[in-house]
Amino acid sequence: ARVMLCRAALGRVGLWRGLCSSSRLQGQTGSELVDCTVTPYLCRLDTPLSDVPYVRDLTNEQRALKEKEKGDWGKLTKEEKLALYRLAHKQSYCEMRQGSSEWKTVLGGVFFMLGFSGLLVWWQRVYVFGEVPHTLSPEWIEKQTQRMIDMQVNPIQGFSVYWDYEKKQWK
Repeated sequence: ARVMLCRAALGRVGLWRGLCSSSRLQGQTGSELVDCTVTPYLCRLDTPLSDVPYVRDLTNEQRALKEKEKGDWGKLTKEEKLALYRLAHKQSYCEMRQGSSEWKTVLGGVFFMLGFSGLLVWWQRVYVFGEVPHTLSPEWIEKQTQRMIDMQVNPIQGFSVYWDYEKKQWK
């Protein structure tokens, strides 16, 4: 029990793979061991033809087909050739390049998050934020601007530069 607890703790931290080089634990229970010394099958666009066959544990029927493969290929049927290809490769290159419908899920998630964010902003606008301050009313802004012009605030680079003090209008 102590060994299993130690394996589980090290497996969660990710140290078990480093401590055990020949095999690693998979799953929650740790009952299934996988040999890590064997090269895994890779099916990717940049390396479409893997060195490792897709199917490693052959049935009797598949073994017979592999023996038949060693002979004349003219005697093989189209289905047998396809079955031999599927023993070596999971997908063809065209199947790897074929698009998926994953973009629909991503777009749906984006729209869901935008809608949720919109509802959150609306809720905050209605229930969290108070009324707009009176200092943002047009009358107040007009009075404040006139006061700043009268005081000649920042006359070199500010908006007072654009006020004609003699004609009392904007330049």
